[in-house]
Amino acid sequence: MRVVVQRSGPARVEVDGEIVGQIEKGLVLLVGVSRDDTEADAVYLADKIVGLRIFPDTEGKLNHDVREARGSILSVSQFTLYGDARKGRRPSYADAAPPDMAVELYNRFNELLRDRNVHVETGQFRAMMQVYLVNDGPVTLLLDSKKTF
Repeated sequence: MRVVVQRSGPARVEVDGEIVGQIEKGLVLLVGVSRDDTEADAVYLADKIVGLRIFPDTEGKLNHDVREARGSILSVSQFTLYGDARKGRRPSYADAAPPDMAVELYNRFNELLRDRNVHVETGQFRAMMQVYLVNDGPVTLLLDSKKTF
């Protein structure tokens, strides 16, 4: 699994002009699932993300995680994180999980985040979404459960 983590102020996801998920502050996650991913990948990333100390303390040092910062998570599925554009001009998505597998693991990942006492809002799987956020910092991290980067 791959996740782009962005520390955020207000953020929302819209589908056909309707808000389907929104937070006031916290983390916006763009989540991709590969063909090789299992629940172990989801557990690893849920633990990693909830524990990331990327929110400032009273002295401005990045010492707090999303729970300590009283933040929420907006999780958005994004298969294009597995796009391979090394050859040609049209990315290949051969490494992305098929939709039935991806939705199952994406939903499980969100459950795991909630199990760690974080409020989680989501986008709508397989929908054309518009994501609006105020990237705070900006702070953006790339995570991969296979630790390829």
